[in-house]
Parts: sequence; structure tokens; C-alpha cells
Amino acid sequence: MITTDYVDGSPCWIDLGAPDVPAAVAFYGAVFGWKFQPYGPDGGDYGFFRSDGRTVGAVGRLTEEGARSAWMLYFRTSDAEATARTVEQAGGAVRTAPGDVESHGRMAQFTDPQGGQFAVWQPRATQGMEAVDEPGTLSWVELYTTDAKAARAFYGTVFGWATQDMPMPGGNEGTYTLITPAGLAPERMHGGLMELPAEHLALNGGRPYWHPVFGTADCDASVAKVTANGGSVQMGPDDAPGVGRIAVCLDPHGADFVLLAPAPAEG
Repeated sequence: MITTDYVDGSPCWIDLGAPDVPAAVAFYGAVFGWKFQPYGPDGGDYGFFRSDGRTVGAVGRLTEEGARSAWMLYFRTSDAEATARTVEQAGGAVRTAPGDVESHGRMAQFTDPQGGQFAVWQPRATQGMEAVDEPGTLSWVELYTTDAKAARAFYGTVFGWATQDMPMPGGNEGTYTLITPAGLAPERMHGGLMELPAEHLALNGGRPYWHPVFGTADCDASVAKVTANGGSVQMGPDDAPGVGRIAVCLDPHGADFVLLAPAPAEG
């Protein structure tokens, strides 16, 4: 469960790099009902997605040459510089060195040893998203990687995550690794990782990638909104026993995300 009482190693922010910000705003507004709030009085290419008056993420213009449109996941840290050093010592790379975002906090972006990109946020005035784990907000994060063992070791070194392996739901082959922030109970697990061959990661040129899972009250209805507004569906909607009804989607610019209508709680 992702919560807003963020601790080190927990997901705390997401933003989307989009080649056409107004088009992205229109798409996610149609799918989730999000409103757009420009950052600063002059607007510009970066702004916040808001749901019921609460910030649930952000979007900015994609500027990196050759990069694909994608969601960036940020994990909380109490020391961005120390995290950057640990990333490099563990075999990763620093893409964007730690730097201030005005009085809001400090951020840095990294690449893991297999090529998966992620970021960290060291909060000051802004702790992170104001709403999570409900329909139309971030409810889970997931890494597709070419080497699950190496990924567990790397992120365990960087964030201290506790991990637990389980069989893939629905009788599918493979293992799914659950991720929980260091020192917290299993009910605070916030994501998972799974190993896939490079040919199954064509979306990112065969390299690993993180993506967000957004909650929905009705997966099929949300999928219909995705396709009606220029997006597409890679998989589903399907029922995953004990998990819920799930679909893997792409927005009109190819950024991937997952829709999940959670299974009813037992008891």
C-alpha cells in the first residue's frame, strides 16, 4: 500500500515526459478526470495533475533527444547526495545530479545497472503527492527487468527494500518479487519487480523500465476511455486472482501505465 506518510525508499512522486503537454493533459483528463495546474504564474512546460484539488503527479515537455515518452517514478530519500554515491558504488549511473527545485526539495535521476531509469526526491517544503492508493491515483509501482536477482541486490543496496518472492498470479510461469520499504510491515509493500527477456521489453528497446499502476473503480470503463481518447491496450483487461482486474495501457505518445481495479478485500 502506498501512503502519503512517505518514508525513505517509498514512492512519493511521478511525472510524465510528454512531447505534447496539452495533448497529454487532455488524454489523462479524459481518462482520470485530472485537472492541470501550471507550475508558476507564467505557466510553461511543466505543471501538476490534480484530482479533487489534490496533486497526484505532474507532466512536462520531453526534451531529451531520442528519449521515449514515459512516466518517471521518484522514491523518497533523506539525502540525495548520499543516494547518488550509493547508486554509483552499486554499479548504477547518475543521469541528473542532485539539485534544488526551489524551496520544494532536491531531486536526482539515475539508471540502474541493467538500464532501468528512476529518480529520488529529498523533500523540503513539498513532501510528495497529496493523494495515492485510490481510484485515479498511484497505487503500485512496477519494474520489468532483464535480471531480477541483480535488480533485487541493487535496489536493496540503494533503498534497503525488503523483498518477498511469490509465484506469478493466475498460474502463470515465473516469479514476482514484492517490495516493501525498509523496516515496515508487509502491508506497506508498494510495488514489485519481475524478470522478462529483452525481446519482451521492446517498448524500451529491450532495456528494463519502471511504470506506474493507477487505481480505478472499473477497469473496463477506464480502458474504454483510454482507447476512445487515442491510447491503446497492450494486455487485458484480465482478472488476476487475488489482485484484481488489470490492463496494461499506452497513452497516445506511447507512455505505458497499468490500470488496476483491486479485488475486494477478503472478510
